[in-house]
Amino acid sequence: MHNYTDPQDEEATAVPPDPYVTVLKVGGNELDDPSFLTGLALAVEAVRGQGRKPVIVHGGGKTIADYQTRLGLEARFLDGLRITDEASLDVAEMVLSGLMNKRIVRALVQADLRAAGFSGVDDGTIYVEPMWHPEGDMGRVGEIQDVDPHLLHTLLAAGITPVVSPISFGAHDGLSYNVNADHAAAAIAAALGATQLIFISNVPGILVATRVVRAITATQAEGWIEEGIIFGGMIPKVRSAVGAVRRGVAQAVITNLAGVQEGGGTAILGDG
Repeated sequence: MHNYTDPQDEEATAVPPDPYVTVLKVGGNELDDPSFLTGLALAVEAVRGQGRKPVIVHGGGKTIADYQTRLGLEARFLDGLRITDEASLDVAEMVLSGLMNKRIVRALVQADLRAAGFSGVDDGTIYVEPMWHPEGDMGRVGEIQDVDPHLLHTLLAAGITPVVSPISFGAHDGLSYNVNADHAAAAIAAALGATQLIFISNVPGILVATRVVRAITATQAEGWIEEGIIFGGMIPKVRSAVGAVRRGVAQAVITNLAGVQEGGGTAILGDG
């Protein structure tokens, strides 16, 4: 394995920030909506128009569940993570690296934007170990150990937008693993030294008294979750953004497609 290094074998080295890279994380639920895909292409065009280099990382959980049902497989979860046996991994890989990935690429190419789709398996981009959970066996769910950004850098240098499925490569067994798309987006942003990671949502940002909060620190965000100011479906989005900032991404933004185009949303910043 040409590019996997065990984190315990060497000290982590800081990645110099690339002020031009913006990672866009797209949830799977929106990808069934053709109007969302059209809006995503406009958002990518806007990011490129700002002189930035977009990278898309996407999920596809709802469609995976639909296909599991069609095939008589039961969708099971533990702490919000999909338990993935071998049959379910086959479904996840087909849906994420095939159907969902190419759906996004088609929308971008249709809008005259250069784009290429691949998964964390390709060129060993995302290396993982099996995820351990104290309450049970997660099956083929991976925990990210390393990201090799070579393929990402190659595409970006050629002016091509990478579209990344979070199916990833087992570091020690060579198998495919399902990875949470939020985790994959944060790891890719950190590996590229991206200064911005945008979690695209169906709301314009964190709302307090119906107004979008422009910026908060990671510590403030965690406090607002504890106090109940941030609640419901916004909690996992905020926790993912906080995790990205903790990994060294300068700014994690929660917003919708309009916010991407207009520079809106809520920015979660480091505490220093």
